[in-house]
Amino acid sequence: MLLEYNPRQCLPYAEDLPDSDDTPVDNQLQHLIPGLLEAILALIWSERMDWFFGVDMGIYFIPDEPAIVPDGFLSIGVPRIIDSDLRLSYVLWEEKKVPIMVLEVISQTRRGEYTQKKEDYAELGILYYVIYNPLRKRKPRLEVYQLEEGEYQLLAGEPVWLSEINLGIGREEGTYQGITREWLYWYDRQGKRYLTPEETIVATQQHFEGQLQQERQAKEIAEKKAKHLEQLLRKAGIDPDDNF
Repeated sequence: MLLEYNPRQCLPYAEDLPDSDDTPVDNQLQHLIPGLLEAILALIWSERMDWFFGVDMGIYFIPDEPAIVPDGFLSIGVPRIIDSDLRLSYVLWEEKKVPIMVLEVISQTRRGEYTQKKEDYAELGILYYVIYNPLRKRKPRLEVYQLEEGEYQLLAGEPVWLSEINLGIGREEGTYQGITREWLYWYDRQGKRYLTPEETIVATQQHFEGQLQQERQAKEIAEKKAKHLEQLLRKAGIDPDDNF
């Protein structure tokens, strides 16, 4: 419905629009958490070019109106790369696809994540709305909503399975960029967490080192067997160095 723009309108292009609302994040997690999710996606969907994950990027959905700027959003069915300059913003009348998921990371300064933004995302038709509030102590820090008949319904469980994306999302203690804390991660259907780029490098190194260790052990075993065989031959009066 919101994508039915009048073709006779002189609509602005992405390069004509601000790329965000110029409101600085007041918590570093608002950049790091969606950035980590984007980095993991770049690994597990490395062969796919039909998705885009925006971090602190404006989504324009009504001409002549300011953009709405989530901390992160995922869109599927769009080119991952437009050109070498990449996207400046996400303009619905150019993309022709509403994001399938938006993410908001709550800080001490509320920006309507539980009220106005929630209504805006529902009106836009965004299927999944993810809210992560690391400041909560008693209430759930992670809430994942799915749009049903124009209203967001809270999904149960964790990690929460997002069937239309074929990924789960959840929380776990880990280390990213040297920071050990609770992070948001992607999960597979069995609830197994996907590795971060840093963890993938370490796992690859450990695998390579393990292979080298196995090769060294195999070489040592072969050398011991050869030495033992040589001893048996000499005991039998056979010089293994003789040419037959």
